[in-house]
Amino acid sequence: MATNIGMMDSAYFVGRNEILTWINNRLQLNLSRIEEAASGAVQCQMMDMTYPGVVPMHKVNFDAKTEYDMIQNYKVLQDVFNKLKIEKHIEVNRLVKGRPLDNLEFLQWLKRYCDSVNGGIMNENYNPVERRSKGGKERNPKGSQKNSKSLQSNNMHNPGYGDTVGLKTTARKISAAAGGADSSGEVQALSKEITDLKLSVDLLEKERDFYFAKLRDIEILCQGPELENLPMAIAVKKILYAADAKESALAEAQDYLFEAMNGGENETENEP
Repeated sequence: MATNIGMMDSAYFVGRNEILTWINNRLQLNLSRIEEAASGAVQCQMMDMTYPGVVPMHKVNFDAKTEYDMIQNYKVLQDVFNKLKIEKHIEVNRLVKGRPLDNLEFLQWLKRYCDSVNGGIMNENYNPVERRSKGGKERNPKGSQKNSKSLQSNNMHNPGYGDTVGLKTTARKISAAAGGADSSGEVQALSKEITDLKLSVDLLEKERDFYFAKLRDIEILCQGPELENLPMAIAVKKILYAADAKESALAEAQDYLFEAMNGGENETENEP
């Protein structure tokens, strides 16, 4: 049966951490960055979990490092989309570059789609580790069951993880306090603390998603055919696609813009 999900704007407000948690929980992986899903293997297995047996998992390369190998994974995914009559264009050339925004947007769409098919309920009979070993090629993707012990230590370094740690720590305090005979006052105080922490997390996530949406709008604007080759658009993209948040990205963009503008002026002055 043909399935065509019309994406609502709200689908793109699912945060990076929520997407990573969704992937790691369902596929027993241990991804810490969105870019680690750029190879297309994760997307293939999510479809395999949603439609068991539809994806030829023996063709999916979880060890793909080169763009060529990644493209082969996306070909498998596109074939699955065609088979299921899913009308979704895959921006392969952008995804294999590992750009966080492009990969996050595609994973947001994928989560929305998978949740719409099974109501967000996990397939308990699905063994993701076993499925990754199909075809006689034993895979050892990052985060398989052998590496499950490192999940917590890796997550400790993830941005935003401190809020979750605070909630869990407070919850443990409440559990411990509940064991005492005269601890009702402490339980109430800790319950209030965890409620305040949850509210704080919600506010931070909304603020993060608000600014992410702004950045995404700027990126789309700069990628438009009318603007993408203008010096200002190129300078903005240098900042958006910088690997880190150091001042060097801003300085590089400013230098480029200065040279472009001065070069244009010089060309004008030299015209007869």
